[in-house]
Amino acid sequence: MKFIKSDINIDFIGKRYLAFALSLVLVLISLGSLILHGGPRRGIDFDGGTVIQIKFEQPVQISGIKEAFTAAGIGKVTVQGFGEADKNEYLVRTDISEDTSGGLTSRIETALKAATGANVEIRRVEMVGPQVGKDLRTKALLAMFYALLFITIYISGRFELKWVLSGVMAASLAAAVYILKLFPWVSMPVLIAAALAVSIVLFWFLELKYAMGAIVALIHDVIITVGIFSIFDKEFTLPIIAALLTIIGYSLNDTIIVFDRIRENTRKLQKNTLGVIVNRSINETLSRTLLTSMTTLVVLISLFVLGGGIIHDFAFALIVGIVVGTYSSIFVASPILLAWQGKNKR
Repeated sequence: MKFIKSDINIDFIGKRYLAFALSLVLVLISLGSLILHGGPRRGIDFDGGTVIQIKFEQPVQISGIKEAFTAAGIGKVTVQGFGEADKNEYLVRTDISEDTSGGLTSRIETALKAATGANVEIRRVEMVGPQVGKDLRTKALLAMFYALLFITIYISGRFELKWVLSGVMAASLAAAVYILKLFPWVSMPVLIAAALAVSIVLFWFLELKYAMGAIVALIHDVIITVGIFSIFDKEFTLPIIAALLTIIGYSLNDTIIVFDRIRENTRKLQKNTLGVIVNRSINETLSRTLLTSMTTLVVLISLFVLGGGIIHDFAFALIVGIVVGTYSSIFVASPILLAWQGKNKR
């Protein structure tokens, strides 16, 4: 199925510097927001604490809810509406890790009824200890980093037949990260960021051009998605990590389709410059790329609108990631291949 003419010839490569500038602005805004806010607003999955979902039969004041928790012996809480406004549901978070088996639920329910005068239902109580939260945060970062390393091996092996070289590089980086994370004074986010920076430098000097194009695009997608979460002050939880890994897989699939066409056209169009080959390959796969993205977005928008509060942020992350991932497959991953053309000329 094609809704774009097969002979279309949009000059994507000619606009690559404009696209690079736009990407740089979006990445800087995202990083600026993350630095300003001290990272994304982490949920209890990563920081530890207790989250309680409550539902009232009638509207109540948030101040009354806070008073009830103070009376129950839980002083420092944040309260926010959950789901649709007419449902009278709220999420209450506290950094205190309470044991839910010790009568916490009944104590809170009694205090809420007394403070608000309304019947209340405790729908959910989740507790994560601070050490568990720290371990989950470390494992989430390592999961994304190791995923990128395995992608490096696959891309370099499939498109450049450099299985051994990419495997040795990935194993060395993985070993270095594993050893350094054993030291308690090493910050895991800083360590992962440094390892990714070193990876990109190694890609350049080892001339793993396809791997560099794919990884830079994936890092670009993840930074912008996390940055948008920070800008909108949305909570960052384990389901969002799952969404980021899904985005990585989706964006990589798009990039591989374009790379495959570039490899085919490099053999067929040997008399043309690399810029012409890359641009033609993007145009030839454009219909498939946009059709896949739009059909996926229809499902995700339905989940976002109709899925309810539990899945709302997960769907939002995927929507942002699919849009940014489609853009990066066209304007970031493939044009990066042209960097080696200038390098070889020099």
